[in-house]
Amino acid sequence: MAHLRTVVWGPAEFVGLPPLRLVGKGLLAACAGTAAIVGTALLGAWYGKPALASAEAALGCAAVLVLYLCLIRAGRALIGTVAVLAAGLALQAPQSAAGVVLAERGRVESAVVTSVETGRAAAGPGRYLCTVTGPDGVPLEARIWRGCGPAVQPGDALAVVHDPKGGVAPRGVDGTVSRTRPLRDLGGWAAALVTASAVAVVRAHRLSDAGTTARHPVR
Repeated sequence: MAHLRTVVWGPAEFVGLPPLRLVGKGLLAACAGTAAIVGTALLGAWYGKPALASAEAALGCAAVLVLYLCLIRAGRALIGTVAVLAAGLALQAPQSAAGVVLAERGRVESAVVTSVETGRAAAGPGRYLCTVTGPDGVPLEARIWRGCGPAVQPGDALAVVHDPKGGVAPRGVDGTVSRTRPLRDLGGWAAALVTASAVAVVRAHRLSDAGTTARHPVR
């Protein structure tokens, strides 16, 4: 049972609480991994680099964090938890990063609706997608779902925020453009990932009876 517990949750045979040095190491690794996932998406969106702004790039950072936990032989249950949380954060990060860019330098303009799609063909039941043209009469490549609803008809005007530098796709405006809301949406994922990653790193070490030396378990 002891061996199974070690494999699943990590050795973590502490006498009392782990030392601050070990806790700091866990938090450093956790924060670095989380920052890499979110930061990659933010940099890619800000500088218009699709390779960095994509979910694949964020998932790559998540994979590096999980690999690090595997290398230090963290508990498998904690590695699995971190993998799920890191993947969830990586999938959410690109959309939130685009929202940050639009909030910082986006311009709100009026666009004219040319067509409306509903149902499953419009990316899910109950969701409406509007095809719109900008003020210059040129159709926007991205279809708009924020502000698009059953009451919207071709010829109506919708408020659309777009990036003058073209780094991210335009989107509809459903209220005020908030600078903090996109990052708040990631807050829960990020906090959970930092906590789980830090615990995984700390529990991957076994301390001596004196509680002053951390080392990897020999298996």
